Amino acid sequence: MKLILVGFMGSGKTTVGNLLAQKLGLPYHDLDDVIVETAGKSIKQIFADDGEPAFRQLEHDALKASLADDGILGTGGGTPIQAANFELLKASDVPVVLLDVMPETIIARLKNDTDRPLAQQLGLHGLVDLKGQRDTLYQQVSDFRIATDDLTPLEVVDAISQEGFLKMSFGRN
Repeated sequence: MKLILVGFMGSGKTTVGNLLAQKLGLPYHDLDDVIVETAGKSIKQIFADDGEPAFRQLEHDALKASLADDGILGTGGGTPIQAANFELLKASDVPVVLLDVMPETIIARLKNDTDRPLAQQLGLHGLVDLKGQRDTLYQQVSDFRIATDDLTPLEVVDAISQEGFLKMSFGRN
């Protein structure tokens, strides 16, 4: 991998990842898609048939395998929260970029997205709570942070692409 994107649901990982990969002439890999392809069924079906522990193992295996691939990797919102995945991301030499977003922006971006019932179910206060639980881990695993709230996807891609930006780090050791 050349770059890994992490962040909460609705932060723009898939959109930005695809645009960045196009700009750089690289493949884009969405970790959720890798899991679905490996399992031969949807994530919703994995949870229903096999439970969350099975999904988390598939996620870990997919992340581990994907790190050796070329291109841009977009992770799931919960990927870095799992200890084994956190350690893989932290130990990787691949730059990890956090696409950060405010809960209000998440609600606005996902209001018509029927594929993410969790956002609708949690509402603003639930999203604030869940995001708050994850933020420290997102920051610890990341080399760089971009607040995506007031940026278009192309502006986020430009920010990532800027050589000067990639030299700025906020404390990952």
